[in-house]
Amino acid sequence: MSATTTDLDIGISGMTCASCVGRVEKALSRLPGVTGVSVNLATERARVAFAGDPDPRAVAEAIENVGFEPQRQDFDLTVGGMTCASCVARVEKALLRVPGVESAAVNLATERAHVTAYAGTVDAARLAEAVEMTGFTAAPVADTESAATAEDPAQDRNRRDLRHVLIAAALSAPLVLGMAGDLLGLNLMLPPWAQFLLATPVQFWLGWRFYRAGFMAARAGSGNMDLLVALGTSAAWGLSVYMMLTAHPGHTPHLYFEASAVLITFVLLGKWLEARAKGRTAAAIRALMQLRPDTARVRRDGVETELPIAQVRVGDRVAVRPGERIPVDGRVAEGAGSVDESMLTGESLPVEKAPGSRVTGGSINVDGLLLVETVAVGAETMLAKIVRMVEGAQASKAPIQRLVDRVAAVFVPVVLGIAAVTLAGWWIGTGNVETAIITAVSVLVIACPCALGLATPTAIMVGTGAAARHGILIKDAEALERAHAITAVAFDKTGTLTEGRPRVTDLVPADGVEDAELLRLAAALQSGSEHPLARAVRDRAAEQGVAAATPEGFKALAGRGVSASVEGRALLLGSKRLIAENGLSDPALEARAAALESAGRTLSWLAETAPERRVLGLVAFGDTVKESARAAVRSLKAQGVETVMVTGDGAGAARAVAADLGIDRVFAEVLPDGKAEVVATLKAEGRVVGMVGDGINDAPALAAADVGIAMATGTDVAMHTAGVTLMRGDPALVAGAIDVSRRTYSKIRQGLFWAFIYNLVGIPLAASGLLSPVLAGAAMALSSVSVVLNALSLRGWKP
Repeated sequence: MSATTTDLDIGISGMTCASCVGRVEKALSRLPGVTGVSVNLATERARVAFAGDPDPRAVAEAIENVGFEPQRQDFDLTVGGMTCASCVARVEKALLRVPGVESAAVNLATERAHVTAYAGTVDAARLAEAVEMTGFTAAPVADTESAATAEDPAQDRNRRDLRHVLIAAALSAPLVLGMAGDLLGLNLMLPPWAQFLLATPVQFWLGWRFYRAGFMAARAGSGNMDLLVALGTSAAWGLSVYMMLTAHPGHTPHLYFEASAVLITFVLLGKWLEARAKGRTAAAIRALMQLRPDTARVRRDGVETELPIAQVRVGDRVAVRPGERIPVDGRVAEGAGSVDESMLTGESLPVEKAPGSRVTGGSINVDGLLLVETVAVGAETMLAKIVRMVEGAQASKAPIQRLVDRVAAVFVPVVLGIAAVTLAGWWIGTGNVETAIITAVSVLVIACPCALGLATPTAIMVGTGAAARHGILIKDAEALERAHAITAVAFDKTGTLTEGRPRVTDLVPADGVEDAELLRLAAALQSGSEHPLARAVRDRAAEQGVAAATPEGFKALAGRGVSASVEGRALLLGSKRLIAENGLSDPALEARAAALESAGRTLSWLAETAPERRVLGLVAFGDTVKESARAAVRSLKAQGVETVMVTGDGAGAARAVAADLGIDRVFAEVLPDGKAEVVATLKAEGRVVGMVGDGINDAPALAAADVGIAMATGTDVAMHTAGVTLMRGDPALVAGAIDVSRRTYSKIRQGLFWAFIYNLVGIPLAASGLLSPVLAGAAMALSSVSVVLNALSLRGWKP
């Protein structure tokens, strides 16, 4: 049995390319207890799996040791009940013991605690819980106005980067003008000292970020894009300074200040455009997180009070007026109305809610006043789980990315080697050190590991985000990569292709047995079961006013039925297989059973084994096929995917439903543990199998399939096992999940193709002297931006 692992997510600042990712992963994988590491360049996050308890501080130190900065997050809490300095010390000590907390400062006068933690490792609720464990009260500071007006750090960074781009462009423009004039035969070139004054701030102020990051990489024994840019532009700037200082009086040498300044300007522009595009890839997560209101109107002791959402507890009753978002997961206690769940499930039509109906936080109460009893808050709400699943998918690494990582690990050293060979070759071949240096500079600046590092994660971010908007949650990048190759989809019948709400359609008693007696005994056997067929029998008994007796010795027989003793009679109720296993049969009922099965009915046989041994009759059930099931099968066939139905029903009923839907292949009378065997059979035939189910008994098959696809209308066990979760019980979304996976994988391949081709073509052109440093820099900046923009074209995807 494998040991339990715990995942730790942490944000990282300062990564610029795939080789940075490799350095961080290498450093983190060396930590004691670490069993797996996945670093995502696009989200700037790392997911670290520990065999035991995670150690955020060790992770943060490892990140800092390789030259990057673990992202930090500030929390402010109100703390009640403190009376003296020792209380302050107790609270601070409790907060500092929470894994992930870097520092904590508590102010007795203001009754506030300010906590700095590594981003992603802890949340406000966990901090408040730690304080409450010491005997004080705590809650996140509720400052709606500041929350609404707070600037996103990424937006601040983007504005600063744009400012730097504009300043660099303004300083470089006169240099470019002189170069353009020279090409046109006009003498617009500035004096050497003026060129020096314009280029130097660009090189060492605006370009300082490249020196800092490049130095950190070099110190860690690695290299990155920043190192290449710093080396290349420094060489051009240094050569220009040398030629300016050694020029003969009266002679104006050919300088390359414009090359170094424009190179840095282009790279800064590319980084700004890339950051903006990357920001748009996270739009789906931001949209989901903005669904939850900050406050809730809680009714306690008949009084309504508006409280911060963090102070709402399970069991609280929350009033929701028409037009408001529902702030918690709960059940409608009072009132009725329709609720818009489109942002969570992709279902465009509002859903009617009545007392007892489940509602999900983040959905909109369209009409009617609802009083909702809270059943989940904070991290346990469906919205929080969706956000975690989408974030997890976006933070995960696709198998194809591992190949890219191996390339990226050697990319910068190889480029440095090519640049050194280029320098030596041109110097020896032409005897002109100036030409040799400028050609080597072109090689350094055209090489772009960024495009390689961004191709996969950006496509995954956009693809999973687009899927989430339409009710398709993809668990991780591996599931997405496998889903694109699916060639066969196996459906569980009940609750997946059908509504899962069967009703009794026929009661067929054996000779000497009355309908009412058959129904009374069947209802008694089903009185303790929550199976859909059991509920259908009880509902029919209630409709006809039949009182069920109390069973004794009730036993569920997996995949076969149930047994119990009723009024001293040993009874069985279940499949024909169960009856046959007990050596019972009734030829008179066989013909009627065959006719019912051919009409698509599911049958349960009732038999007595003591004191008499005989078949008492059969109960037939009908279940409505979902309206979208036929369209789902047609869509899958259009994609070239084979459709399979797996069910515990009899062969006749299964074939009737399959024929109605147009399903290619049927496996009937399959026991719960046999569903996984069916999946194994399909895989052995060379198919890539997707299994669609919704119940606990589907979990083994979902796990055995190449991709498990669970209906969110089913059980948590099924959802946990599956790689893809469909937020509404619509089988047509299965084709949508495969389609978005195929399109996303296509974008990944396109991005990687262009990234590899760009470097394979660009570096030889630069080494042969056919590209100037300025053109090389522009091409390098364009490559990263184009890869991200190509991935962003997925944002408009619809199933």
